[in-house]
Amino acid sequence: MIQSLNVDEHVGKRLRLRRNTLGLSQEAVAKAVGITFQQVQKYEKGANAMNANRLYAFAQFMRVPVAFFFDGLEHPATSNLTESAGFAEEGEKFAHGQKSVSERESLELMKAFKRIKEQVVRKRISDLVRAIAEHRTIIE
Repeated sequence: MIQSLNVDEHVGKRLRLRRNTLGLSQEAVAKAVGITFQQVQKYEKGANAMNANRLYAFAQFMRVPVAFFFDGLEHPATSNLTESAGFAEEGEKFAHGQKSVSERESLELMKAFKRIKEQVVRKRISDLVRAIAEHRTIIE
């Protein structure tokens, strides 16, 4: 049986990840879905479980499928839920292949990328990063 607290924590971490990726405050997200920012905090910490209607409202507002909030969540028979979530607390590392990458580094990189206004430049950077990642995978 899946422990609901771990699922709530995972969904909350994914909510926080998406909110930060979009550069939104807890208050802005709360206002958009008609709740208090304190409730958003509780969801992000996994202290409160959200119902299907609320999860759907977050998905609609943040322009992601509902499944986004469950990405990386595996059945506990195959792995520990908190490890399979693929997210670490602030300052900790999470596994990406055999390397460790901080969640903060990833978010900073995404935010910087979003500030690039020229579509052609963003495309070239994206292609470059993809090529580097593919090359590294091939030679490892």
